[in-house]
Amino acid sequence: MTRLNGKTAVITGGATGIGRAAAKRFIEEGAFVFIFGRRQEALDAAVADLGPRARAVKGSVSDEADLDRLYAAVKAERGTLDIVFANAGAGSPLALGKITAEHIDETFDTNVKGTIFTVQKALPLMGQGGSIILTGSSAGTTGAPAFSAYSASKAAVRNLARTWAEDLKGTGIRVNVLSPGATATELAKEALGEEGQKAYGAMTPLQRMADPAEIAAAAAFLASSDSSFMTASEVAVDGGLAQL
Repeated sequence: MTRLNGKTAVITGGATGIGRAAAKRFIEEGAFVFIFGRRQEALDAAVADLGPRARAVKGSVSDEADLDRLYAAVKAERGTLDIVFANAGAGSPLALGKITAEHIDETFDTNVKGTIFTVQKALPLMGQGGSIILTGSSAGTTGAPAFSAYSASKAAVRNLARTWAEDLKGTGIRVNVLSPGATATELAKEALGEEGQKAYGAMTPLQRMADPAEIAAAAAFLASSDSSFMTASEVAVDGGLAQL
């Protein structure tokens, strides 16, 4: 398939997990992809695997200067931008009663502030037919024990898409949310182990965790003209977790 032939995409959190799987799928469908992340070693490994239509820029979405460098690189090499997948995210458990200001700041700086500036700074390079994809979460709908900050931040991301669809009227740029459930990323494997992953998978009607490639397939749909009459929507790829 070449649904993204000739398109230029930015994927934050693109070195591993869902972001890397999306970069691979976008390239397979014809796109040129810039991945953005905080760890140079992971970025280098990803680019080596993704091939000549991938570039990497090191930085954090919570640092505006880093985002400026990202988009300067996109402008210098490609001139314009068609797809932004604002995928970078952070979240760790702290139950009510133990939440700290630092924990709130870390989560919201990445998931909310980072998402806002990832998109806002991309807009000068985008135009008619552009697609913005925000990574939400099933936790933004259902909540999750001990994940107050993370769940609230993802609920905020869902509302950003609704608000921005209004702000972007007349531009031809669409914005939608992709909300995964439990996904078998490298981080999940390390954090949960085999038994933990089975337990999380058992919570879904499909009785398993998602493969990152399954989330990437939905991202490719939202990036492409196949979703041309969709904006302000949320696509849940969560095995039914938040739907029942």
